[in-house]
Amino acid sequence: MPIRYHHSSRVLHAFLMFWIFLSCFPGYTLSAVVTLESIEIYRTHEWLKDPKVYFHCKDENRTRLPDVKKAHVVYAFNGQESWQPLTEFPGTKCKRCGLYEKDTIKTDDTFDEWEFCPSDFDADGKYNRVKAKEFNATFLCVQCVPKAAASNSANPAPDSHHGGKGVHVALVILISALVSTVMVVGVVMAFKYWQKKKRDQDQARFLKLFEDGDDVEDELGLDTVI
Repeated sequence: MPIRYHHSSRVLHAFLMFWIFLSCFPGYTLSAVVTLESIEIYRTHEWLKDPKVYFHCKDENRTRLPDVKKAHVVYAFNGQESWQPLTEFPGTKCKRCGLYEKDTIKTDDTFDEWEFCPSDFDADGKYNRVKAKEFNATFLCVQCVPKAAASNSANPAPDSHHGGKGVHVALVILISALVSTVMVVGVVMAFKYWQKKKRDQDQARFLKLFEDGDDVEDELGLDTVI
């Protein structure tokens, strides 16, 4: 029984520490998924057949866009396609990404290549990328919004508009910290209450064992023999 109690305490303590870490550093534990909402290419580089357009970030796999076959056609997506998502942001760091077209003879053609960052996305989780005479694409990343807010608060702009946004972000962070603290205190108190209740139960079992032992001695008449 003491071994089981000690094991349960360790498991609960580990879970509590993990939950506190998730509450304090959500941006470092959860990946922000990026999907393609829409795209229109203005020209193709292959003359004899349909283009093979793909999205690619450095050190990652290519994501082929099989539906994109003609220029001057707006292709819209719902994010549930088999080839989605395009990439993920594990933190606030940018990636070197681009839109390309496969070339059967020479090096693949480049529509555009840029530093793709979580801070690019607006309050609605959208980012519109336009390259003159090449393409117009809209990317979606709902989880990038808090990452962008954290990145912007770390690099505030000097003008009053950005200053006001910085104060708003700081207020949100403060409220989130207070709520997290209250929740952590509540969990700790519940854990201590559970520990106390467990100790009381173990003590009651221990005393009951002694009482049962005394009853057995009485039944056997051991006191009389002594």
